[in-house]
Amino acid sequence: MESSRCHTPFQSFWWAGFECTDQLNCFGHRVDLLTQTGHLDLVEADYRQLLPFRIRTVREGIRWSQVEKRAYQYDWSTVRKLLDTGHKLGIQQVWDLCHFGYPDDLSPLHPLFARRFAAMSRAFVQFYRDLYPDDDLIVTPINEVSFISWLGGDARGTSPYCTNQGWEVKRGLMRAYIEAVAAMREIDLTVRILTTEPLVQIVPPIDATDEQIIEAAVADEAQFQAVDMLAGYLAPDLGGSPDYLDILGFNYYYNNQWILGFTDYLPWGDPIPDPRWLPLRKLLMKAYHRYKRPIVLTETSHPGEHRPQWITMIAEECAAVLQADVPLWGICLYPIIDRPDWDHPDHWHRAGLWDADLTIDPPARVLHIAYAQALTEAQQICLGVTPPEYLSLRL
Repeated sequence: MESSRCHTPFQSFWWAGFECTDQLNCFGHRVDLLTQTGHLDLVEADYRQLLPFRIRTVREGIRWSQVEKRAYQYDWSTVRKLLDTGHKLGIQQVWDLCHFGYPDDLSPLHPLFARRFAAMSRAFVQFYRDLYPDDDLIVTPINEVSFISWLGGDARGTSPYCTNQGWEVKRGLMRAYIEAVAAMREIDLTVRILTTEPLVQIVPPIDATDEQIIEAAVADEAQFQAVDMLAGYLAPDLGGSPDYLDILGFNYYYNNQWILGFTDYLPWGDPIPDPRWLPLRKLLMKAYHRYKRPIVLTETSHPGEHRPQWITMIAEECAAVLQADVPLWGICLYPIIDRPDWDHPDHWHRAGLWDADLTIDPPARVLHIAYAQALTEAQQICLGVTPPEYLSLRL
């Protein structure tokens, strides 16, 4: 990598992620979590409450379905509001261009999907650079291609509501992803690309047959297909290139290790762990050594009462990764504000650093005290091994 790309571009090691999905859910209803969580109304207050936790970097999303309601015509007004607030408060924003949602007239199987997405991505960079020509611009073109291709292509959980089409949906998404990177770099070679893919482990059942062992290994390897496509290692006809590998983000939750067939999860907090369970440090280092690019834990959280124990574990595992001289450039608490379920919006996950008081509109923020205390301690765990450029922030 160029020397300028070997140093972190992020303003803080700990990040906050604001849930920004805008997809069609399993019932065909449009989800808009930036609105439902109240973040669009409370963005300045949301950013201000991050400051005592020394969080200066956030993940935000533009909501493609809202930006492009008519083909090739873009409304950046809400994005402009978010941008202006971030710059006012010194908050660095990392932008998701497609966090699961597409315009009403598109799906990854539409013949013009890639062309439309590339055009929108290019227009976003132009819009951004007209406002802030000298900023670091860090973009995630499409969030979690591996997950959304399964959800829409195999599980009928979102558009295009298919079964047995996961591979074709993944190809459609990655064609758009690759064309978008090329389009953005045509007008700005400095744009940084942050991938955000699930980090999983799929294991065979106990007393597995040889066939099950092989099937589990193949399924586990498939988690890297999207990044391999981006690099041109897989499906090279899509136009991928190793030059498109920049910063690699991985999303990790309590249910990211499971038994073949998705029949059961491997528990993460058992005093005597399942022998098939792997510590997060091993999964992160496996991903790093596969691609030899800087990595970020771009999403992590736990619902309910175990939030404090989860963030302590995350800090210990990430500290071990840093001690192994792996360039881990950040940990993102996602979601930072609690969010409702996509399919059942009356159910809130209780996974944020702040819970939502639903008796007020927009929802008020209620700090989860035990989680906040554990986060402060987690930051101290990582303090001695974080990259030197972060130490001035006392993270």
